[in-house]
Amino acid sequence: MRFLDEDEELNPIVSAVNLVDVFLVIIAALLIAIAQNPLSTFSADNVTVVKNAGKPNMEIIVKEGKEIKQYKANDTIGSGEGARAGIAYKMADGSFVYVPEGDEKAKTGAKL
Repeated sequence: MRFLDEDEELNPIVSAVNLVDVFLVIIAALLIAIAQNPLSTFSADNVTVVKNAGKPNMEIIVKEGKEIKQYKANDTIGSGEGARAGIAYKMADGSFVYVPEGDEKAKTGAKL
């Protein structure tokens, strides 16, 4: 009957059981955080994430299905080779009208 009178404070297994419970809760929270991540490979959604928007070190991450592409901005804005393609006008209602260069209607002043 001496075993029944033993104090719980002296038993080291009781504290180990509490630690196991704490670790189970931490593991469950981490699994939920991984599942909620928009770039998770487990989700089938198409996601676009912009990091540091408008700054020189801007980064765009695009996830389409299981494929993830990462684009990093360089310090040059509007650099590259190309030719002017036309003119865009902003209308009073906020919409934009694009007029390609070389279009005969734009040269004669025809109404859009």
